[in-house]
Formats: sequence, C-alpha cells, structure tokens
Amino acid sequence: MSDLKTLPLDALHQDLGGKMVPFAGYSMPVQYAAGVMAEHLHVREKAGLFDVSHMGQCVMPLAGDAALEGLVPADVIGLKTGRQRYGLFTNAAGGVLDDLMIARREKDLFLVVNASRKDHDIPHLQAHIEGVQEVTGRALLALQGPLAETALARLVPSVPSMKFMDVAEVEWQGVDLWISRSGYTGEDGFEISVPADSAETFARALIAMEEVLPIGLGARDSLRMEAGMPLYGNDLAEDISPVEAGVTFGINKVRRLGGDREGGFPGADRILNELQNGAPRRRVGLRPDGRAPMRAGVPIFDAAEGGAQIGVITSGGFGPSIGGPIAMGLIDAAVPADTTLFGEVRGKRLPATQTDLPFHKPDYKR
Repeated sequence: MSDLKTLPLDALHQDLGGKMVPFAGYSMPVQYAAGVMAEHLHVREKAGLFDVSHMGQCVMPLAGDAALEGLVPADVIGLKTGRQRYGLFTNAAGGVLDDLMIARREKDLFLVVNASRKDHDIPHLQAHIEGVQEVTGRALLALQGPLAETALARLVPSVPSMKFMDVAEVEWQGVDLWISRSGYTGEDGFEISVPADSAETFARALIAMEEVLPIGLGARDSLRMEAGMPLYGNDLAEDISPVEAGVTFGINKVRRLGGDREGGFPGADRILNELQNGAPRRRVGLRPDGRAPMRAGVPIFDAAEGGAQIGVITSGGFGPSIGGPIAMGLIDAAVPADTTLFGEVRGKRLPATQTDLPFHKPDYKR
C-alpha cells in the first residue's frame, strides 16, 4: 500500500497516459506519451499545462505584512494590490529555508511555497504571524508558453490585460480562479489556483485546445534549468546564502543597506555584508563539452588532472532547446569566469565552459 498522496487530477493523469513517479510525497506525472523532449519543445513553441497542485498554498491577513518582512528580505509592505513578488525564507546563518511567491490581493496576502518544504514553511509562518491559514481543496495548474495567453483567453477573456507578476481573481463557470502571470519555465504564462472539484473540467477545457499539451515533471525540470531558475534542495539550501545562489533580486532595495527598512530578517548581517563585499561562492552556468550530462552532486575541479575541487554541480541535465548538456554549479568565487572547469563523471574529468545564466532568454509580458 503506497503512502504517496495523490493530486486532485490523478484520474486525469492516468487517463492521459501519464507515467507516475514519487515526488515530494506525491504521485506525479513525470511525462506523457509525447516524452520529455517533445513536451519541453512544445512549451517553448506553443503552450503546456502542468499540474503543480503539490505546492503549498496559504493566505494571511494584510496586516501581517510587516511581520512577514521579519521572515523574508522582500519588500512586502510596498507590494501593490494585484501584484506579486519573489521571496526567500532565510535562517539565522544567512542560508535559505525556501523560496516562495507573495501576492497582495484586495483582502489578503496569498503565498505559494514549495511542495518539499510546505510542512516546514506553513508552521514557520504560523509561529510568527497570526491568522495564517493553509489553503486546502484547491488545485494549482501552470499554463506556460508563448501561446498560453491565446489559450487561456478563450476561457478567461480578461487575461491579456495582465502583465508579468500581476495577480487577479476572476470567475469561470461559477468558480473562483486565482491567477498570476508567472511561472517556472522562462516563458510567458500563468499559474491558476482552481477549486479541486472543478479542476478536471478546467484542465480538460485547456488540453482540448490545439496549442496545449499536458507536461510532466521531466520537462518542468529541463525548462527551469534552461531558464537558470534555482530548485530548492539543489541550488538553494540552508547552507547556501541568497547572494551565493544568485537570487539577490529577492532582496529588495528597501531592505538593503541604506534602505528605509534595512535588514530585520534572519541572517541579515551575513547577507547584507555579502551584497556589499562579495560571497565566498557563486552560482554559475556551465556548458559541458560533448554530450555527457553532468548531474547534481558531480564534483568540479580547476584542472584536468590534480588541482583542487572548487565546487559541485547543483543541477544538471540535457537542454533540449540548447541542443546539449547544461548544468549549474556552486563554485569558489575567486575562480576566474574564463577558467575552464572539469566535472568528474564516473572517475573521468570532463571539461565545461562557464557561461552566463540563463541559458535560454526568458520571454515575459512586461
């Protein structure tokens, strides 16, 4: 008997031929009949529908915005109604406990946290802020790709007016949809929270469209890697600071040195110091030579033989849009950016070129 949780759309995934695997305590589709490569390229060219209902959703009172700033280095107080921004839960040592999205709506703040961390994050919030409630009974879907707007507008005619990081609450067939124009692929798109008992009807309406294919976890991972987006547990962790991880856009100006609400979040001394003076490590993009991928955990050296280990691969695989292997690693900051690095794969050191992130240029509707 499996103790895996099932998604509200489990029956739909089975019906669509999804190959189910365990992920973050859930049974989730890793791919469908088209396969990871075709699904990935379809999202880059048209639109794909992802079931991300395993993510944590919660709401909290608007009056808790100042208290939330005690947990994250984001400007929550200055966040306008109908907008969302990226946030980071930090710890006292300046590491990252999780990353999340924070939206200000008319009547509350709506937060989405990672599935693997929601059993930590929601109690963490509740311990510091009054009135935090986990949202249950809702699915979360992501529609991503250059034709996502075209597809969703057939069901929700108002979405073309939304810009990147806008949020809206709209009605569809008598149910309340919570929509944000954001995602995890580097493409334009939307994330839609929908009541669980209406989720299959809504998802089928989208999948019936010629532009839209169902997309599994495999392509979700390769898409986010090409977009240079970090994954908690790989590129973000409790012993990696936001500066090392290259997510300093999550530390807003008002919370930095000289800002009106400078510091005041866990680990602020270390994080603000690293912003000013540099961090000991940095996240870097890598293009391995040849066709062999370098996956998470592969040690990185500064020489083909001998030398020193100067880092580790945090995420890696094949980039279908790039046509070759891609990786991200955490390396010593002192290593020059033009130095060829070497990942040790099955006892053999293979060269990799450092490159700027992202590998694939994002295309958001600003």
